[in-house]
Amino acid sequence: MVGVPMSSGRATQTTRAMDAPAKDLYDYLALLRRRKTLILMVAASLLAASAALAFLLPAVYRSTATILIEEQEIPPDLVRSAIATYADQRIETIKQQVLSRSTLWHIVEQYGLYKDLRKRNPTEEVLARFVKDIQIDVMNVKVIDKRTQNPTQATIAFTLSYDGESPELAQKVANELTSLFLGENLKTRERHAQETTAFLKREAESLSHHIQDLEGKLAGVKQRAAGALPELVQLNMQLMSSTQREVIDSDREIRSLKERKTYLEGELATLKPHTPLINASGDRMLDTSERLKALRAQYASASAYLEPEHPDLIKMKQELSSLEKEPGATDGREELSKRLTAEQASLAALRERMEASHPDVVKTQNVVASLERELQAAIARPPKPLTVKPENPAYINIQSQLASTTASLQSLEKARVDLKQRMAEYAKRVETTPTIEPEYLDLQRDRENSVRKYQEITSRLMEAQVSGELEVQRKGERFSLINPPELPEKPDRPNRMAILLLGAFLALAGGVGTGVVADNVDRTIHTSDQLGRAMGMLPLGVIPYLPSEDEVTQLGRRRAVVGLAGLGVLVVGAVVLHLTWMPLDVLWYTIMRKLG
Repeated sequence: MVGVPMSSGRATQTTRAMDAPAKDLYDYLALLRRRKTLILMVAASLLAASAALAFLLPAVYRSTATILIEEQEIPPDLVRSAIATYADQRIETIKQQVLSRSTLWHIVEQYGLYKDLRKRNPTEEVLARFVKDIQIDVMNVKVIDKRTQNPTQATIAFTLSYDGESPELAQKVANELTSLFLGENLKTRERHAQETTAFLKREAESLSHHIQDLEGKLAGVKQRAAGALPELVQLNMQLMSSTQREVIDSDREIRSLKERKTYLEGELATLKPHTPLINASGDRMLDTSERLKALRAQYASASAYLEPEHPDLIKMKQELSSLEKEPGATDGREELSKRLTAEQASLAALRERMEASHPDVVKTQNVVASLERELQAAIARPPKPLTVKPENPAYINIQSQLASTTASLQSLEKARVDLKQRMAEYAKRVETTPTIEPEYLDLQRDRENSVRKYQEITSRLMEAQVSGELEVQRKGERFSLINPPELPEKPDRPNRMAILLLGAFLALAGGVGTGVVADNVDRTIHTSDQLGRAMGMLPLGVIPYLPSEDEVTQLGRRRAVVGLAGLGVLVVGAVVLHLTWMPLDVLWYTIMRKLG
């Protein structure tokens, strides 16, 4: 009855002993005491390595220049710059130009950079190291875009840094790079403005020549068209209609004048140019022309049966000569021609009724022959102008009206011919226009587009010239050096204190970790719990380790050595802190000030 519970309790204790109990602080402290030698060795090794890394890494000095990007002094609304790119884009462009192979290698040789690296590495690696040591950082701020009124990022400045082996070398190289950046920016802006102006000038000259060629072609087309241009079609049609109406009116006036002329000629034929002369007895006296006509008729009749030497013929011939010399006398061609025609008709009638030897026929033949001789003589004589002015007022009135009507008729007929020619010309223009219109409109449209583009290019050329002058006078956007590269007072890297602190932390963590790993790997039994788990039962009692006098003495010596080593580490750390980070007195005053 009693053994069952005992057996049950012993089994329960054995099961608990076999389970791995949770470790507490005392277990970890015991682990540190057991593995303190290993932990200290690993920690000391890692700390020594970090200290060697911190003090053996070469110091790198950084010299930095700050360049401000200033806006142009004249408002962009008044003078627009020819540089349309953003500041960060120009910075990147200038960076690629400055950091070219030839420029960088010139700087390397000028200042003797990377001597050791140049001895064992090719040029590309040396230049890659140089580029890596150059740092360019832009400073952006949030602004409101004036055009879109939206928030955006604007570059207001950038920094240019160089990491060198010594403070003086870093400052010199940074100064050189800064000068190159500032100079390249000025040259780039001026070159861009000049190239823009030159390009626009070439375009303007090319368009000007093109416009001149088009104007020459248009002039040729206009000359060939002779007024048959498309824009003159309406005018030509109006002129043709107007000319046609003028022709109709002219025809009407011509008909009216012809009728009036015929009427005046009839009236004039019924009037005598001279007023009849009345003698004392009241009989009408013949004028010179009438007496000349009568005498010529009498002379023609007498010459038919009288001999030329007959006194009567000679007398009549002398009277004819004197009358012909008087003013108002005519040459008698018309009367002779009419009388000859009448006598020839009479002769023809006599020949039909009588024989050729009949006295009347012979007499009439002699009269016709005499009239023919007189007519030929009159024709042979030069025409005698009529110098006597008419005296009849009615005759003079009708004659003046007839002359005026004749002159008006001739003028109207001549004007009508001109109107007909003009109407034909206008009709020809209207018919020719469709054949000329396509070529003319193409040339006109090309000229208008070229003129519009030329005006636009000219306007832009003027803006580009003003913008170029803006860049020449340094009134545009520019880079201003606000912080020149200074001589660095302390290295930028490595951060020796950070390396030492990180090394101390890694040494502590590595030593403890190594001790924990070694304790877990080791199968040696150090505690009663480990013994219970190994034997499968709990021990009845635990007897602590009782050191001997020699062990106590060795333990005291070991503690003194550890204390002295710790004190040495503290002294070394204080010296390192004083030399690398901050003097101890300054650190002390800083701590006291923080504490108030």
